[in-house]
Amino acid sequence: MRVSNIISLSAIGASSVLAQNNATGKLGDAAAITGNPIGKTAIATLPEQPFWKGSLNGNVQGSVVAKSGLNGEGVDYEISFSNLPQEGGPFIYHIHVAPVPEDGNCTGTLAHLDQYIRGEDPACDSSRPASCQQGDLSGKYGKIQSSEPFTAKFHDPYTSLKEGDGAYFGNRSVVFHFANKTRITCANFAVQGSNTTAPYPTGTGSPVKTSPAPTASPSIPVDNAGAVLNVLKNLAIAPVVAGFLVLL
Repeated sequence: MRVSNIISLSAIGASSVLAQNNATGKLGDAAAITGNPIGKTAIATLPEQPFWKGSLNGNVQGSVVAKSGLNGEGVDYEISFSNLPQEGGPFIYHIHVAPVPEDGNCTGTLAHLDQYIRGEDPACDSSRPASCQQGDLSGKYGKIQSSEPFTAKFHDPYTSLKEGDGAYFGNRSVVFHFANKTRITCANFAVQGSNTTAPYPTGTGSPVKTSPAPTASPSIPVDNAGAVLNVLKNLAIAPVVAGFLVLL
């Protein structure tokens, strides 16, 4: 009887692990993004005051800087957080679907960016980032394990800086949480622009080549135009006068 119970429990455990490893969104795994605008950057900087009303020494400080990846493929992230709480970790952070409302209420940012309807449970498997929620940055690339200042750089293929794309987050927010998912602070992304007005076309990594618009030759104003005309007239008559004098 005990052996059968052990076998049953083992089977349940194995199936749970298998289910987690095979977890994906209702619409499948996230697709890799191409066609991000060249040089486009979005930055979310945390505010001075925390949303959470517990005991903190000021707010968590830091920012999430996101730049279009090489050849417009995916997004490169630079993460920096400091003045972290002394307990309550490991800390997690995500891109949320809605911006922070004017009153700063982080619950107004709603849920994680999750275009493929994956959900939060089971937890993200970092070995299969395409199967995770697109906005679950710490799930895919590492939670913050201590209260020491934290920095990280990583490339995410599944988020977008291309307006109109479902994975676009330039008009969304980032939320910083305790391990129990309590929201500590949040900030909106602000798009810094692009170093070109020609985006990569959808589905390719090559930039659109555009010819420069033709420009008219500048006109140079001439001062004392009447005087110049008289000089030209005199120069034109001079050879005639000189020929006449030779005949004399």
